[in-house]
Amino acid sequence: EMKKLDFDEVVIDPQGNVIGYMGTGDRIIAYDAHIDTVGIGNIDNWTFDPYEGYENETEIGGRGVSDQCGGIVSAVYGARIMKDMDLIPEGCRIMVVGTVQEEDCDGLCWQYIINEDKIRPEFVVSTEPTDGGIYRGQRGRMEIRIDVKGVSCHGSAPERGDNAIYKMADILQDVRALNENDDADGTEIKGLVKMLNPKYNPDWEEARFLGRGTVTVSQIFYTSPSRCAVADSCAVSLDRRMTFGETWESCLDEIRALPSVKKYGDDVVVSMYNYDRPSYTGCVYEIECYFPTWAIPKDHKVTKALEKAYTSLYGDKRIGAEETLEMRQSRPLTDKWTFSTNGVSIMGRNGIPCIGFGPGAEAQAHAPNEKTWKQDLVTCAAVYAALPGIYCE
Repeated sequence: EMKKLDFDEVVIDPQGNVIGYMGTGDRIIAYDAHIDTVGIGNIDNWTFDPYEGYENETEIGGRGVSDQCGGIVSAVYGARIMKDMDLIPEGCRIMVVGTVQEEDCDGLCWQYIINEDKIRPEFVVSTEPTDGGIYRGQRGRMEIRIDVKGVSCHGSAPERGDNAIYKMADILQDVRALNENDDADGTEIKGLVKMLNPKYNPDWEEARFLGRGTVTVSQIFYTSPSRCAVADSCAVSLDRRMTFGETWESCLDEIRALPSVKKYGDDVVVSMYNYDRPSYTGCVYEIECYFPTWAIPKDHKVTKALEKAYTSLYGDKRIGAEETLEMRQSRPLTDKWTFSTNGVSIMGRNGIPCIGFGPGAEAQAHAPNEKTWKQDLVTCAAVYAALPGIYCE
């Protein structure tokens, strides 16, 4: 489609990212849209074929239409509008990227683009769905693993062994306390809510904007010689959502400092998962399962430019299809995502300004009967086309 629309250059990099350029300047303004999708889940939950989809006068339905095939469509046609209307500022080049592996490992694609393709845009617009709003950040996340060692024995005399599952049970109670407790002075395990408190977090204002961090157990594993034996190991995965002011080191240290983890000493190992699955081209680009929190300041030049591009076309409220309008207009125009995006790499790891504006709805992502709205596709393409000129004023 990029070639059909006369992009000046179209390449597919070794990882499989599709990169198209309009213009030939040195200053790169990029639009990111991941082109992979999740699976369909239980097909019985769908009222239409998720692969065949549907289209009517106002909607398009199918797996990935909100998350986030619509974004690449609006970005590609937005770039063509720029070319047709001579909206590409002098010295600038518009980069539209269809990125891969976001659903498995958000941001991995941009680690590759920045570090291996050696491309570093001036700023990036994420076209993930934003319900008609402008999103300037998100909580981060990381995937933590806790391994506990025990000693097996026959289940008829459990006192002869050292049950790893019992040890893990103690640890999980502390993990739960970390998520649920308050941050009062007398609380031994202070809850993650403490990061909203200026006493504990100098970045508390952005933390309050993004929301508090959370932690929950997502998987549990064990080994045991049989169902008639004491378990000799137990492991869990933790889904850790992070707010501003938290890092992978602080989150790992927080688990290591739990009373039960310290109690069991060398029998407990706290670590972070790595990601090493190949892309569709066979490229393996290993990385830690750490996806940093990020937020572009509300008074940043990019934030102000995108707000001006939107409001000059559509006013100061969110717009959308009739069924979405009441919900959208109850929310501020400039807000944040609940889920994670490639911004974790773009701005979180690499410090490149990133901001979000994209067609579709977060609530449609990964859900059965996923749909998007044609008006969103048009709205976003128009704003994308207007943005570079306003930014470069």
